[in-house]
Amino acid sequence: MTGSGLAELKRLFTERYETLKAQLVRRLGSAELAGEALHDAYVQLADREGLNEVRHPQAYLLHTAVNAAIDRLRGTQRYLSADEVADLYELADPAPGPSHVVQARFDLTRAVDALAALPARQRDILYSARVDGLTLKELAQRWGVSTRLISRELQAAHEFCARHMEAVDAIAGGAGKDGNKLSDSPKKRAHVRVAERL
Repeated sequence: MTGSGLAELKRLFTERYETLKAQLVRRLGSAELAGEALHDAYVQLADREGLNEVRHPQAYLLHTAVNAAIDRLRGTQRYLSADEVADLYELADPAPGPSHVVQARFDLTRAVDALAALPARQRDILYSARVDGLTLKELAQRWGVSTRLISRELQAAHEFCARHMEAVDAIAGGAGKDGNKLSDSPKKRAHVRVAERL
């Protein structure tokens, strides 16, 4: 840069202010921040030395303004007010409560017991279809039977598990979460759980 570097940068700054600001808005995403960054950059230029050696003055101005914006953003980081902290304590905890955990463990135990009581082929078919995601055709090939028989076995396994879980509920006879009776059918409890979410 020839001549007085500071004078040249100031001239460029005033002549191309709108262009510089538009470029900063694209980079920073905020017209207000871009304007403040340009103002800070202009003030910073007065304190700098060696401005006669600047080869690309517009790029230099943009770089200075971007750095000023970063400094401004770092300086405006704030702490939460007491009211904002109090509001955070009011937020509901999404984790399940103790009664939900107990009910889930009970349901899991009943399901595991029902699976264990199934005949071996039905247990394998149910587990492979529902957990491993095998198709009826793959299961039929594994067991050397028709897909129709696999479908019947899968349905029988589902029905057996439902009856087994209902029997355990009838024996337990207590009340579960949200007024659901453990003796209610699994279908009824599922409807109540879905209604709670709505």
